[in-house]
Amino acid sequence: MLMPKRVMRGRLKQMRGRMKGKESRGTEVAFGEYGLQALEPGWVTARQIEAARRALVRYMKRRGKIWIRIFPDKSVTKKPAETRMGKGKGAVDHWVAVVRPGRILVEISGLPHEAAREAMRLAAHKLAIKTKFAERVDAVGGE
Repeated sequence: MLMPKRVMRGRLKQMRGRMKGKESRGTEVAFGEYGLQALEPGWVTARQIEAARRALVRYMKRRGKIWIRIFPDKSVTKKPAETRMGKGKGAVDHWVAVVRPGRILVEISGLPHEAAREAMRLAAHKLAIKTKFAERVDAVGGE
């Protein structure tokens, strides 16, 4: 599953933070032809990302290519069950990617439009946030 290789000693246990506003970076389909775009803020866990990736791989078989555009770099801690309050912060339980509206989560290429839409629908069911199907918008230049 996805998680950072190394984490600085003081950065392992993080505060929850807030998810204000819309995403400013990573909002356009850059690598593939089609993408899955977040419509609401939330945390996407490493398990959800892996489940979505597996759903895509299984549906696409050997066709096309997949790009995962988010990475779970925020740790979430948890104290053991039936433990009294206090005695410090709990141990790291899992990792999440902080997602704000507009962020492209996954990209694919090498599939026809309808097949790509179905693949993204299957992947979207594995994520805990609302998403929409996005297509690449090529800048219309000189020609």
